[in-house]
Amino acid sequence: MNPSLGDLVSPDRFREPLDVDQVTALVARQFLCSMLRIRIAENRLAEARRDGLIGGPVHLGVGQEAIAVGVSASLRPTDRIFGAHRSHSHLLALGSSVHGLFAEVLGKDTGHSRGMGGSMHLWDQTKGFYGSVPIVAGTVALAVGAGLAAKLQKTGDVAVAYLGDGAVEEGVVHESLNLARIQNIPVIFVVENNLFASHMHISIRQPSDATARFAVANDIPARVIDGNDVIAVAESAKDAVIRARQGGGPSFIEAATYRWYGHVDWRDDIDVGVNRSQDDVANWKARDPIARLRAAMVAQGHWSAAKDADLEATLNREMEEAWERAMQDPYPAESALLDRVYAK
Repeated sequence: MNPSLGDLVSPDRFREPLDVDQVTALVARQFLCSMLRIRIAENRLAEARRDGLIGGPVHLGVGQEAIAVGVSASLRPTDRIFGAHRSHSHLLALGSSVHGLFAEVLGKDTGHSRGMGGSMHLWDQTKGFYGSVPIVAGTVALAVGAGLAAKLQKTGDVAVAYLGDGAVEEGVVHESLNLARIQNIPVIFVVENNLFASHMHISIRQPSDATARFAVANDIPARVIDGNDVIAVAESAKDAVIRARQGGGPSFIEAATYRWYGHVDWRDDIDVGVNRSQDDVANWKARDPIARLRAAMVAQGHWSAAKDADLEATLNREMEEAWERAMQDPYPAESALLDRVYAK
């Protein structure tokens, strides 16, 4: 087997409404609400960074919301989820606080990491999110270790490692795949393949556009899916999670997607790297995972423009309140600089 993304990376394909027949109207609404909540939150961060209200960089995943939402639908708070440097969606899809995210990015004491980590060092163990780091592939081995611990503890919990296509080029990923398979560890590797590692297109870095071939090489079941189809993501994740909980070992999900913003902050990055133009961005925006789900729900009579407006208004109010609260929150005390770095 030599996996390929094929038409999944064609910007002019997969624009039609999703197939929502296999989910209830309630589940579809939950998916829509979660994706829209993440979208609005990240756009707010983009604007604040552009306007100089945020001091540190923010790595945004606008356009990729379906992956985290679809995967999280099968997870429980005792599972162990690990992100990377672009992990706002992974955190929020688990139901974590938007206020906690905003406060963290602003460096406030009420943030998810008490203001000490910013956008790339997020943590909320109450929701099962064990952390994100800016070190490329830095959490992949940690997820494998957490999955091994769950296996030894016989809890039935699973671990999830979110990583990008660029992270697959790190040696630790291949060691992790091998160990996960040899030890039959309940871990799901979720590759968000948005075709770019920072500013470099995958065609310059890899002989194939699909990273699932590395799972095949390690005898790990792999699926290559449309990462902008929340239903397809949820179905694939559900199968992988059930398999892991039942002792079936690791799985690998490669979700083809695209980030609307550039590598970091609010810019489009159409003047750096290769194969990224304004036309590319516009065409991928036509594959918007939110718009495709919304269109399907309207077609089935489960949604309407009025309901959509009400939902957006509710979420916008939530974001405004969370942002204003975070802006007013205190910064950590100076003593926290050492107290939170060194264990007592």
